[in-house]
Amino acid sequence: MKADSFLKDVFFGNYFYGICAVALSVEASLQQHYPLNNGLYYAVVFALTTWYYTKAYITERRGPTANQRTNWYINNIHFVKRSQVVMLLVSASLLAVFLAGHFRQLLSLSFWQWFLIFVFPIAAILYYGINHKRLGRRNIRSIGWLKPFVIGFTWAGLTTIYPIVFYMLVNHVEGVFTPLGWFLFIKNFMFVTVLCIMFDIKDYATDYNHDLKTFVVKNGLRKTIFYIIIPLSLAGLGSFLLFAVVREFSLMRIVLNTIPFLLMLILAYSLQKRKSILYYLALVDGLMLVKAVCGTVGILYF
Repeated sequence: MKADSFLKDVFFGNYFYGICAVALSVEASLQQHYPLNNGLYYAVVFALTTWYYTKAYITERRGPTANQRTNWYINNIHFVKRSQVVMLLVSASLLAVFLAGHFRQLLSLSFWQWFLIFVFPIAAILYYGINHKRLGRRNIRSIGWLKPFVIGFTWAGLTTIYPIVFYMLVNHVEGVFTPLGWFLFIKNFMFVTVLCIMFDIKDYATDYNHDLKTFVVKNGLRKTIFYIIIPLSLAGLGSFLLFAVVREFSLMRIVLNTIPFLLMLILAYSLQKRKSILYYLALVDGLMLVKAVCGTVGILYF
């Protein structure tokens, strides 16, 4: 019982997303041949990711339902609110220390560097949007086909672009993003996007009733799996294999980095049958952690 409660705290409380964000950030730095940032940077990544994902759930007003995650928030609302305060305080404090110590470097950034810093938070803000008396409620989340790409874009920026920008800024390193960096950005972008399309299968009934045109609502379950998810997964696998051959990766490194794509194909096929929310959170979203671990092991040892 305690183990079950702990798992729900980790996954429903969105701490697992924070772990995935840190792991993917480490992988991206190593794969781009940059040293890791200090621990404070990863603390901010973890705290902000957890805070952002949790914010949407504690602001929704709902009564008890058949949804396990919704009921968990209702039963643990005081714990969640305290956690949110801690996450926000940690993030704000560490960011304030960073700004105080690197104010001059920030003033010397180019337009392109500022663009890279702001474009991803703006995308994240627009995802949940605004709720204004005159303007009404406007958000990208209500555009079903677009939201997986916005999430994938934001995650790719957080985990692939930000670690390098931060390292350059702190260590006074001049440089530009290499073709390798942009390939990894696109790879992470599409990988997370496909996971989001898979995750939308869980909400098919709710999205259909709210006329939210996600891929699965527009195309149906089987077509989404066999005509969208599986082809995109194979395209990602193919592009990686081509890249690996050109870059002359070792066989073991290729095998390790192939594992997340193969698991994605297996999980996509399994989604033809109804699965629990924890299945999606632990296994589908868990592919981010698998990818990060496989990529990190591959670059460190092979």
